[in-house]
Amino acid sequence: MIGIVVQLAISWLIIWFVEKQHLNVLGFKPTKQRMADFLLFLLVAALCCTSGFLLRIWLCNERWEVNPKINAAFVWEGIWWNIKSVLFEELIFRGVLFYILIKRFGAVKGIIISSVAFGIYHWFSYGILGNIPQMAIYFFVTGIMGLVYAYGYAKTFSLYIPAAIHFGWNFTQSFVFSKGPIGDGILIMAKEQTPVTVSGVTYTLISLLPIVSVWVVCYVLIKNKKQEALPSTTASIFQRGRLYNRAQNK
Repeated sequence: MIGIVVQLAISWLIIWFVEKQHLNVLGFKPTKQRMADFLLFLLVAALCCTSGFLLRIWLCNERWEVNPKINAAFVWEGIWWNIKSVLFEELIFRGVLFYILIKRFGAVKGIIISSVAFGIYHWFSYGILGNIPQMAIYFFVTGIMGLVYAYGYAKTFSLYIPAAIHFGWNFTQSFVFSKGPIGDGILIMAKEQTPVTVSGVTYTLISLLPIVSVWVVCYVLIKNKKQEALPSTTASIFQRGRLYNRAQNK
């Protein structure tokens, strides 16, 4: 928690000295719309992630059982770990630096820079630096996810949507289905089950359907949302970028 507080303090210093603004540019203030967005996108991400495990149960005969060690403290620990993890990454990649990028270079360039940085970051967080095939795969997967997160912020100027998608996916995968760095979570694979060999097509379907579905569904939902104005201005950031380009061409 101390680390998050330090991040917020540094973020405030940066946005104040660079733009003379406050952390409200991150859209922390809860509103009915933001809370509704948070719940919707969290649910979508969780369901998309769960679909992959349901396919594994159906096509690969995997069996999952409730962790016998589960209790309230255990569940809260998993929730809190994921909250801290998501906030840490959101404040870095969709925080005040991203806001400054959008304000200085426009939404499209800012989103691209943020997503590229997000993809590169995961080379280090996953410990795959030097393994070129894995670096390419994880850069593509996490980079596209970073595009969706960044688009969510750029459309609403709030962290509620990107944080909801991020948390919904990470929590479901790492803690509900125990596929993460914190060990066993709520559900664990049964120890005794018959191994099943699947075709390459089936394996590809199981691997790609969840992640592609969350990209597509969240993108469509975000695209259909009203574009919020850039904090401290009345023009949306996409309109602002067009106005700037017109002025430069005169």
